[in-house]
Amino acid sequence: SSRVLWTLAVTQFFIILVITCAEITVVMVYFQLCAEDYHWWWRSFMTAGSSALYLFLYSVFYFFTRLRIVKFVSGLLFFGYMTMISLFFFVLTGTIGFLACFWFVRKIYGSIKID
Repeated sequence: SSRVLWTLAVTQFFIILVITCAEITVVMVYFQLCAEDYHWWWRSFMTAGSSALYLFLYSVFYFFTRLRIVKFVSGLLFFGYMTMISLFFFVLTGTIGFLACFWFVRKIYGSIKID
């Protein structure tokens, strides 16, 4: 049925989102640790969360190129909702990136044996 297909598509989207955010953030933190910069906590959150900026900028582009909204209140509603969605997406992807990096850093430093 149609509902099953949508559920499958949404599930696949979130699986790909989690994997992509985790991989990109872990690679960026790895490069940062190789440069002996150990302040990775907030940078891991911001690296993954920065995709929300792309989402918001695309919504601005979409508003001005595709939508035919001329009323001020309608535009205000659109940008209000897109701001909330972008902030939620920022927190979601930032948390995914941070947790992936937290696991990665604990794993690599936990494997070091100090004699």
